[in-house]
Amino acid sequence: MREMIRGEMKDLEGQMGALEEKLTLLLLPKDPNDGKNVMLEIRAGTGGDEAGIWAGDLLTTYEKFASTEGWKLRILDESKADMGGYKSITLEVTGESVYSKLKWEAGVHRVQRVPATESQGRVHTSTATVAVMPEVDEVTVTIDPKDITLTTARSGGAGGQNVNKVETAVDLMHKPTGIRIFCTQERSQLKNKDLAMQMLRNRLYEMQLEEQRAAVSAERKSQVGSGLRSEKIRTYNWKDNRVSDHRLNRNFPLQRFLDGDIADMIDACIAVDQQEKMEAMAAEKLSA
Repeated sequence: MREMIRGEMKDLEGQMGALEEKLTLLLLPKDPNDGKNVMLEIRAGTGGDEAGIWAGDLLTTYEKFASTEGWKLRILDESKADMGGYKSITLEVTGESVYSKLKWEAGVHRVQRVPATESQGRVHTSTATVAVMPEVDEVTVTIDPKDITLTTARSGGAGGQNVNKVETAVDLMHKPTGIRIFCTQERSQLKNKDLAMQMLRNRLYEMQLEEQRAAVSAERKSQVGSGLRSEKIRTYNWKDNRVSDHRLNRNFPLQRFLDGDIADMIDACIAVDQQEKMEAMAAEKLSA
């Protein structure tokens, strides 16, 4: 009987430990942006033509991941590179809990491989930058009309003769930050203006988040990292068929990333972030 009671007590202690951990996770501060849609921006960095090709490869990975998550993508702006890929591309990603997952992709992605344009077989190092901006409304970010200049232009491309005769394109400049947005996606000037203003609000809000993250990372060292654009988060090594996440000090199979199977990487970032927050909470209790 005593042995049975001891065994039950051990089982209950294990269950209590698991329940305490779940309760602690529920008490952790939530990111208010986690449920929002995002504006995803991919830009070629250093590395010339290969950087543009790499930016295109990252886009393909995120398209595959979005498909598995049931998210929808819409191109807002794009500048194609001469040798393939993109100089920059901005997309709207809509669906369930988009920001909570894609925010871990923000930063500098470095690739080491032999480019298709390399005749001597030498390994090149190139980079592309990913920014993930949660969508915000006019209440969250207020823009003073005096701070913007807006001009219109004729839009080229698909859509028939009308787009070339009517000034539907919008060129928006935010004077305090120097942010410039040229929007041609919609067929009416009003819709392009609304879209340009939405993109500007998202960029300004993301700048505010960057400042907040920088302040937090200055106060405490984070294993996950701050998620700042300037931070190198991963290196993709073709020779070793490996992805190294520098925030986690862990390696992942390269082909799984290229196939859009990045859930494990994201889950690992979330787990480390939660662990760090729990440690911070425990430290606060001890110091109180």
